[in-house]
Amino acid sequence: MYLQRRNRILRQSPAIRSLVAETALSPNDFIAPLFIDEGENIAFEIPSMPNYYRRSLDLTVKEVEELWSMGIKSVLLFIKAKDEVKDNTGLEAWNPDGLMQRSIKAIKNAVPGMLVMTDVALDPYSSYGHDGIVTDGEIVNDETVEALVKMSISHAVAGADMVAPSDMMDGRIGAIRGGLEKSGFTKTGIMAYSAKYASCFYGPFRDALDSAPGFGDKKTYQMDYANRKEAIKETLMDIEEGADIVMVKPALAYLDIIREVKDAVDVPVSAYNISGEYAMVKAAAKMGWLNEDKAILEILTAIKRAGADLIATYFAKDAVKLLTQ
Repeated sequence: MYLQRRNRILRQSPAIRSLVAETALSPNDFIAPLFIDEGENIAFEIPSMPNYYRRSLDLTVKEVEELWSMGIKSVLLFIKAKDEVKDNTGLEAWNPDGLMQRSIKAIKNAVPGMLVMTDVALDPYSSYGHDGIVTDGEIVNDETVEALVKMSISHAVAGADMVAPSDMMDGRIGAIRGGLEKSGFTKTGIMAYSAKYASCFYGPFRDALDSAPGFGDKKTYQMDYANRKEAIKETLMDIEEGADIVMVKPALAYLDIIREVKDAVDVPVSAYNISGEYAMVKAAAKMGWLNEDKAILEILTAIKRAGADLIATYFAKDAVKLLTQ
């Protein structure tokens, strides 16, 4: 049989496949999320996230040092607040001696080159478990934004390189940018969770930080997963308001959104390979239903292929180990 073109020629060996590969992963692609708790010498394995831990600050610093030695250059910090500091104002969120603020300082002192990103939302500090202040059963927008500005400035004071608002309140990127500018933090970046969907895949994360909503759900502020155009609108508005990086969250069920956002913007696009996506792979691998190592690389490659410049993932360390084997 005569064929003018045989596409399989470019697939016939590992060498040629690597030469013509359109997408390649590297440690530079990854942001490592870290869960931090009070105490010392504590490493609590999250039951719904096997082999992932919530650590005390001393062990978190050691983890960051290891990540840096592996070539991972960015971490995204989340803290577990004690119940006694939770309320409906967010006051603890901008406490200069709070766990987040102490964590930023300790990590930057230990590994000055590490790019430290910080979660900005009230749910870890809320007695209601919501991302904003609650009034008469409603998560109110403008009062919440005022609190988020205070929180962001406190992170900048502590030394954060970028704040990452994950709350989905209207107007918070512009307000945070204004607050940072007025406070003299002209070098502090904003990674906006621009297209964050109300997803069932957040469950293990909420287990990790004990931050599940105490009533209702988050659908009045996080996006409806049925919507596509809304994601572009939200993202473009965040860029207009001053976002340096925009994010799509979750990643796996939203690869189409990542691609459309990437095509619509001229800033870096990040995607969050979230806790439920991590847990699914771990559970299937434990049952022997798939090869975990191959699944990790395939999933992360798909997210990057879709258009993500940066990937926040709980597989960051595993992926780097696999890539350097």
